[in-house]
Amino acid sequence: MSRRSRANKPAPAGAGRPTVTVCRGCCCGTPKIPRLDHAAQLAELRTALADSAAVRVVDCLDACEQANVVVVQPSPEGRRAGGRPVWLGLVNDRDANVDIAAWTRSGGPGLADPPDILDLYAFQPSRRVRQGVED
Repeated sequence: MSRRSRANKPAPAGAGRPTVTVCRGCCCGTPKIPRLDHAAQLAELRTALADSAAVRVVDCLDACEQANVVVVQPSPEGRRAGGRPVWLGLVNDRDANVDIAAWTRSGGPGLADPPDILDLYAFQPSRRVRQGVED
C-alpha cells in the first residue's frame, strides 16, 4: 500500500467508483470461519458503501489460506493517480469491515491512504490469481 500523503476526502459525485470484491466461495463465507456472520458482514459492506463503491461477490478468489478475502479496486481516477488493487485477507472481524468501508468512501487506492491497521490484512496473491480479478 502506498504511503504517499493524500487528503482523505470523499470521491466527487459522479466520478467512477472503486469496486470492493468479496470472496464467498470455497472457504470464504462458509462455516470454516467460525463465529462470523458472513451474511451480516456482506450486508454491512453493501450498506456502508451504497453511495460510494460497487460491492460485488465472487465465488472463489483462489486465496483460501487468507479467508475471508476482500479486494479493493481503485476507481478510474484512483488508477490514474497510481492506485492498484489491494488484496486484504483474514477479514474476519467487524472492525476490519469498518476500516475498509471508511477508506473506500474516502476514495480508496490511489486517492486516499488506508488506515494503518489494514497493513496487517494486506497480502500479495500470485500473479495468476491477481489477473483473474484485476482484469
